[in-house]
Amino acid sequence: MQETHLYWSNFIMQDWQFIVVASEKGLCYIGSPYQSIEEVNNWALRCYSHYKLIQDDQKLQVYKDQLTSYLLGEAETFQLQIDPIGTRFQQQVWEALAEIPYGETRSYAEIAERINRPRAVRAVGSAIGANPLLMVIPCHRVIGKNGALTGFRAGLEMKAKLLKLEQAM
Repeated sequence: MQETHLYWSNFIMQDWQFIVVASEKGLCYIGSPYQSIEEVNNWALRCYSHYKLIQDDQKLQVYKDQLTSYLLGEAETFQLQIDPIGTRFQQQVWEALAEIPYGETRSYAEIAERINRPRAVRAVGSAIGANPLLMVIPCHRVIGKNGALTGFRAGLEMKAKLLKLEQAM
């Protein structure tokens, strides 16, 4: 079997710190804040049968530059290749998330409706929780039906910061 090369780099800007990972096809994972390479390794074990993690700051710079622009409020969208690994259902949910405009939010139920699975709200929540590309696939824009901040792999503090950055709170 062919080994997949996964390139990674630390992203550190002001109080933002996480690991970014790309395959040859594009950005494939953004780690949770202040986590180690072990989080990346655990994710890669679930997604790839054979892989090699290679630290390459230069190769990841293009992705880090775009994340920096977004986090500084200079860019509302990302112009980069992505390579998220997930089931067909997860991919459908992630595509629906990508359609949420900058500065707006949707509920889990609205996402379920959007993918024509109105009774799959819990499954939608699970798919959102499995989103490998925080910020780029904007799962932070999904809130509870009552407007409450709900689960986020990177923590509710980061979710609140991202929504405030986008002025959606």
